[in-house]
Amino acid sequence: MESQQKTRVLIVANRTASTPRLLEAVRRRAEASPCEFALLIPDVTDRKAADWTLDTAQRLLRPAARAKVEGLVGGPDPFESVKDAVRQGDFDEIIISTLPRRVRSGCDVT
Repeated sequence: MESQQKTRVLIVANRTASTPRLLEAVRRRAEASPCEFALLIPDVTDRKAADWTLDTAQRLLRPAARAKVEGLVGGPDPFESVKDAVRQGDFDEIIISTLPRRVRSGCDVT
């Protein structure tokens, strides 16, 4: 019997990693076909400024993913961190979770 290849899905999130909307998207993706998930969160050097630890974020996503969630910590530049993860991780799909526009502070949205 031939085993089915799992789709590798990269989740890019920070404070949104436990939001119902992201959890539902991950749950739907996990139900659609066999997949593996990796969560990329920003590197936060000041633990007081962190929204949570990588371990906490992985634990929150695990029930929706119905499997272990690989954890990746990005560098200081979010865009470069995503590029590096994609280049090194052989991902098939990416889920990017952002804050609603009204919650973002200090960002110019055009």
